[in-house]
Amino acid sequence: MLEKLREQLQGLHPRRIRLRLPEAAVLIPLVRRPEPTLLFTRRAGHLSTHSGQVAFPGGKREPQDSDLLDTALRESSEEIALPRERVEILGQLSDVLSLHGIKVTPFVGVIPPDLQLVADENELDAIFEVPLQHFLDDCRTHTDVIPVDGRNIYVPSYRIPSPQGEDFVIWGLSAMMLVELLAEGFDLPLSLFDQPEGKLRHLPSRRAPQP
Repeated sequence: MLEKLREQLQGLHPRRIRLRLPEAAVLIPLVRRPEPTLLFTRRAGHLSTHSGQVAFPGGKREPQDSDLLDTALRESSEEIALPRERVEILGQLSDVLSLHGIKVTPFVGVIPPDLQLVADENELDAIFEVPLQHFLDDCRTHTDVIPVDGRNIYVPSYRIPSPQGEDFVIWGLSAMMLVELLAEGFDLPLSLFDQPEGKLRHLPSRRAPQP
């Protein structure tokens, strides 16, 4: 399964956003288990922005970063103590524009299952894994419909049970990245611009951030 993903991503030409905007990068970590999983984090509740949100490890580009992949690996090391030398990069996905006007570049990597990952308590309150098959089976709870500049974007939302009793919700920017990962990496018939079957939740209309 992961070898198929590697081949697919090597042939992908990710779309780049050419606007001059603040930059960030994330790592989409797949854990090399007999049944592969995707690794996520949840931002701590005390944070002033994005508190409680599920995300992939990553953050804003810093001046000392040599490139955006360096940003993704540095942030992953800082947030979850993931050694960069244990990450096998498979490829890059298309840039995604956050509602705060930040250009986010995702990188897909594979990590071994035996790592002792530790969440930075200043930023995160959880690290968890979800079987990749959960997303391949399209087990979304509903789809968020977000009108942006007059065009609907269909973003899946997934609810994952937590051992602590409070479910993890994967939606928004992270879910948008998952759509491309599944469509381009595994040939699933998914698109942010095609209405899927199932429950829809309509969100307020928004305008794309301007440079």
